[in-house]
Amino acid sequence: MIGWRELLILLVIVLLIFGAKRLRNIGEDLGGAVKGFKKGMKDPEQLPDASDRTSQGEKRAEDASQDRVPPRDP
Repeated sequence: MIGWRELLILLVIVLLIFGAKRLRNIGEDLGGAVKGFKKGMKDPEQLPDASDRTSQGEKRAEDASQDRVPPRDP
């Protein structure tokens, strides 16, 4: 079991490695991600359809494959 001393030492090490400003930015980003995840779990109707994403992904893959094929000599 991790005690409070180990956690304190770990926090000091992390603070020395990343710095206070960067840790604050990481915390803000993590908090925003958690809020977005919770919002997405509450309102699944607002998310795009899986079928829309699949058809768009297939179209992009087809476009990309056509760009890579060299022209044939007749």
